[in-house]
Amino acid sequence: MDETPEKDEIRGTAQGTAPVPLSVLDLVTVGSGRTATDALRTSVEMARLAESRGFHRYWVAEHHSMPGVASSSPAVILAHLAAHTDRIRLGSGGVMLPNHAPLVIAEQFGTLEAMAPGRIDLGLGRAPGTDGATAAALRRTERLGEGADDFPEQLAELVRFLDDDFPDGHPYARIHAVPGPVQATSPGGVQSPHRPPVWLLGSSGFSARLAGTLGLPFAFAHHFSAQNTIPALDLYRASFRPSAVLDAPYALIGVAALAADEEKEARRQVLATALNMVRLRTGRPGLVPTPEEAEAYEFSPMEREFIGSWNANVVHGTADEVRAGLDDLQKRTGADELMITGNAHSGAVRLRSYELIADAYGLPGKKDVQA
Repeated sequence: MDETPEKDEIRGTAQGTAPVPLSVLDLVTVGSGRTATDALRTSVEMARLAESRGFHRYWVAEHHSMPGVASSSPAVILAHLAAHTDRIRLGSGGVMLPNHAPLVIAEQFGTLEAMAPGRIDLGLGRAPGTDGATAAALRRTERLGEGADDFPEQLAELVRFLDDDFPDGHPYARIHAVPGPVQATSPGGVQSPHRPPVWLLGSSGFSARLAGTLGLPFAFAHHFSAQNTIPALDLYRASFRPSAVLDAPYALIGVAALAADEEKEARRQVLATALNMVRLRTGRPGLVPTPEEAEAYEFSPMEREFIGSWNANVVHGTADEVRAGLDDLQKRTGADELMITGNAHSGAVRLRSYELIADAYGLPGKKDVQA
């Protein structure tokens, strides 16, 4: 199918028997007894495995003040991953735009684009990626609602910096994000033809409608807002207006999925990550516990109810069971791409999960994770 370069940088190609392209979302999870260094080494191994097995893209999510999530600086992590990979698309899933000045994001992702031309995605969210107090510390303001309300204006400003096309008379007309297009207009300048495509991320209808109106690709956080998935995707598709970026909607969904060699082991692993979520939701964030710690934990009736609800949206089991669950989810949602986040206490468990999923779909390539 003939497509413009811009569309090629968004749309993926399904590999093996997968119904749609498969990608990876990494939270750089830190398990108890492990360090952030251990988690980041696992991320390098996972990115190399994903690349070798035909996953389409590898995104890192911005979170703050969570001991078990070491992905507070996506741009820094992506630079590290770019140095250890050659082909796979790398991006943010996402950068929380209200936490940052648009010019800073344009500079960071312009730099990443210069490091890995044609491989960088810029996914943007409007949530803080943390609690209110931490968001206030990040933004140096207590008026947090303003950042979310101003998201469309912040987005427009960021895109202007990325394209270097503020109109004459604009206060920022003489300000340029470097690396960026201004280098091509300087004497002797040559600039890369690539510019990181912008994605909007969301867990409700706001970004779905905005992405559709602007003709941008959309990523929905099904892994923690499953009840809103189909309404948000319907809204995105109904709101979609063709643009220079896309002539038709393109939506991926983030999916929590973990495969293990035995179903019992998969259940043990997801129980541990569910306990981590219980602690996070009750104001006790920490490192991801071991399965043994989760099995010994005395859950209250309310906690057990939460875990049942949470794990109902985690596709887990053997490789065949996970494949069937992912296939069913794709059919129900019509998602154009599935982005799998496989969280567990152990990096080895996470790596094994992605390998099993790749094998279940007959994805190309062999395991190659020698860092």
